[in-house]
Amino acid sequence: MKRLTTILISLLVLTLTSGCWDNKELDEYGYVQAVAIDQSEDNRIVITTHFYNPSTKIEMGQAGDPASKGINIVTSGETFFEAIREIPAKFGRKAKWDHMRVILIGEQLARTTNIREVLDFFSRDQEPRGTVLPLIAEQSAAPFLDINPFIEQTIGQQYKRMETSGALYAAKTSKIPLYELAIQMCSPSNTSIIPYLHKTSLDHKPLISGLAVIHDGKMIDILKEKDTEAFMMLTDRYIYGVLEFPCPDETEVPLRKKETLEVLTFNSTLTPIVKNGSVSVGVKIAIGGMIGELRCSHLKNNKDMKLFEQRIITQVEQQVEHATKFLKTKKIDALGIGNQIYRKNPQLWKQLEPQWKDTFAQTQFDINVDVKVLSTGMNSGTIFGTKEK
Repeated sequence: MKRLTTILISLLVLTLTSGCWDNKELDEYGYVQAVAIDQSEDNRIVITTHFYNPSTKIEMGQAGDPASKGINIVTSGETFFEAIREIPAKFGRKAKWDHMRVILIGEQLARTTNIREVLDFFSRDQEPRGTVLPLIAEQSAAPFLDINPFIEQTIGQQYKRMETSGALYAAKTSKIPLYELAIQMCSPSNTSIIPYLHKTSLDHKPLISGLAVIHDGKMIDILKEKDTEAFMMLTDRYIYGVLEFPCPDETEVPLRKKETLEVLTFNSTLTPIVKNGSVSVGVKIAIGGMIGELRCSHLKNNKDMKLFEQRIITQVEQQVEHATKFLKTKKIDALGIGNQIYRKNPQLWKQLEPQWKDTFAQTQFDINVDVKVLSTGMNSGTIFGTKEK
């Protein structure tokens, strides 16, 4: 009897504590897909918040016209928190941040303001996820949210897919989630990189390529596509991509004949060595790939293949050397050499840190590249439509 009474009391307590005491209706919230952060002329923070619009085509659009899946709300304030508190007054709903895809930071803001202050809200509030992707947008960020997505439902999701796919398959940019950016910013080298969003010169469509280099919280320069590809190699972020290299004995003309290798496997290591206050870095890169296209080569035997691989090695070495020279000229340790030294020998890093910019500018890179052609494809080692010589 006592046991039955205990069970009944327990069931009664569970009944009283169940229910939707903290429920929130869907129509109370606006679900953020992207946010653009800029700075006004009077130094106020201006944010453009891109909300998902769940309305259907029948509700929003005319027959045959796609419905808009995004709504932009512009607010401002002296702080980011003040600006977002203004959203319900303009939108009629509270912003919900846990479905956000990207954060766009205007280039003008990133060059003049410490972006640590701009991003502080997203790391402190419980809703935004650490996997959201930050981007530096050319000039101002807000206009990039007025663009219609190509295939995704919102422009925020479109930019997320562009960044992740571009980093994975083309190595023209890198994928840097918010949590990784925070780690980079507090690293000993105090340098981080953020993918760069800009418009193409040909058709003025949005493109994510290149990397914005951030030092001590401010943007200081941009790595172009080719240097970005080399950066991806040096930091072992390169996964898949296509390597282009010129045909031998081609004259220096704007459109040289080029052949390609599709990269299937990639591995690289950077090994810093400190001796008598100077630093050298051993670079080892191993590439395996399949021939993408031939324009001038006939690979009849092993000798031809070795010469073909050597041309790729030369091209990669030149590309990596150009990227390291650029970083050394700018005195930017975006490769994290100082971070490696700190992890291995904190006391040694304390000695090097005060003059690290100048030390890095004098660093010697010993580049060693190995390339293996794993397959020539279906057409063996001859150019399409030609007989083997």
